[in-house]
Amino acid sequence: MKAADGIGWLFLALAIALELSGTVSMKMSEGFTRLWPSVAMFASYGAAFTFLNYALRYMDMSIAYATWSGIGIVLITLAGVRLFGERLPLSSIMWMTIIVIGVIGLNMSSKAH
Repeated sequence: MKAADGIGWLFLALAIALELSGTVSMKMSEGFTRLWPSVAMFASYGAAFTFLNYALRYMDMSIAYATWSGIGIVLITLAGVRLFGERLPLSSIMWMTIIVIGVIGLNMSSKAH
């Protein structure tokens, strides 16, 4: 992996973490009835898209977006379970596993070309 590739992945990791923060803040804003979680949501999403934009300088859009979405889905689901007591049925775990396999497959197929 070249240094530039590492920078792209770093930007993508920051985008994913900030998207997680934004979505948790959205839940905590209770429909924009709480000021600071609402402010945190907008700031987090703005920063997440900024870092995703930077990541796209260094990596293919299909890889960046699929990874961002797939890892985001898994992290948001785990945050919902851990922070908000949401249920996670076995079928949801199965479908998330399929998403993760798809993201891994997409990454592997792009490296093959």
